[in-house]
Amino acid sequence: MCGLSGEMRFDGGRPDLAAVERMSDRLAPRGPDGEGTWSRGAVALGHRRLKIIDLSERGAQPMTDDRHEVTGVFNGCIYNHGELRAELQALGHRFRSTSDTEVVLKAYLQWGTACVDRFYGMFAFALVEHRTGRLILGRDRLGIKPLYLAQTAGRLRFASSLPALLAAGDVDTTLDPVAVHQYLSWHATVAAPHTILNGVRKLPPATVRTVEPDGSHQDYCYWQPSYTRRPEHAGMSASEWRDAVLDALRTAVSRRMVADVPVGVLLSGGLDSSLIVALLADEGQRDLATFSVGFESEGGVEGDEFRYSDLIAKEFATDHHQLMVPSERVSTALDAAVAAMSEPMMSHDVVAFHLLAEQVAQNVKVVQSGQGADEVFAGYHWYP
Repeated sequence: MCGLSGEMRFDGGRPDLAAVERMSDRLAPRGPDGEGTWSRGAVALGHRRLKIIDLSERGAQPMTDDRHEVTGVFNGCIYNHGELRAELQALGHRFRSTSDTEVVLKAYLQWGTACVDRFYGMFAFALVEHRTGRLILGRDRLGIKPLYLAQTAGRLRFASSLPALLAAGDVDTTLDPVAVHQYLSWHATVAAPHTILNGVRKLPPATVRTVEPDGSHQDYCYWQPSYTRRPEHAGMSASEWRDAVLDALRTAVSRRMVADVPVGVLLSGGLDSSLIVALLADEGQRDLATFSVGFESEGGVEGDEFRYSDLIAKEFATDHHQLMVPSERVSTALDAAVAAMSEPMMSHDVVAFHLLAEQVAQNVKVVQSGQGADEVFAGYHWYP
């Protein structure tokens, strides 16, 4: 998880580097391993790096291709960056790093905005063409990685979090009534392009936006689910569906092991996280780091589910860590948990999850978890 930010001016002025630095500073928790800024003409970029792929300084950002005069910042992971690098090398491109950021730059140079059709991953990026002054903003298919925008008549600012844009200043912080309605109606969900604030928008998922020097822009929506059954799936039996789901899960879990650092798993002992551990074990992962969080019992109610996670850890011989959170730590962590949010959240477990992430970060940089499974497999009653 890195953090990107930037500013583009449309009024002939120079970007406010101090504002970009304030945004970058606010993003420091997202990227504690490195920082950088870049400015040319009407555009400035900032980046905070969490080293996951290519741990050397050759992977530092902002990254520039001097030969083709393109500079970019990137947040996320391109799972198939190795295959794309080989394809691009066969087309004549030369690489100086093994980072997926450089693959994004070269892919854009080769295929333009259509490069995103080839990306398997979660990502947000900003690229600047030196010669034309164009700014290209992109986001992954499901909007896993965030990209927030704040535009005025003479300027566009963008960042990986809403609080970073607030740190830059000059943002309309009045409430967006459409967003408030969505928030209260859809279980704290606000759909892009809205945010809870009138002065901040989100780049929609599966969108590449090309911003011209005069402030005009054009969007390319490169993916849209059909919400209908594919013809090749017609007539499949229950066992065939089971096998298809298992194959898809294997692929998803395997892809997310792409990293130059150890990858762990948040193991609650429930179905979703236990399945991830089992699939990784099938892939040949040994001594996998797993983490479970528990709380002190209160009012006669047990505060942990260690008995379940211990069963899975034992079965698959993981390097298991039990993290016990004292009761007094929960209430004192509320402010930090709220400060870490990009937008308001109402889930009762946000403080617990924040504390878990805080402790896990002392051991590993990357974890897989069962988050999102309920959305895919209809586990929530409030999404009919």
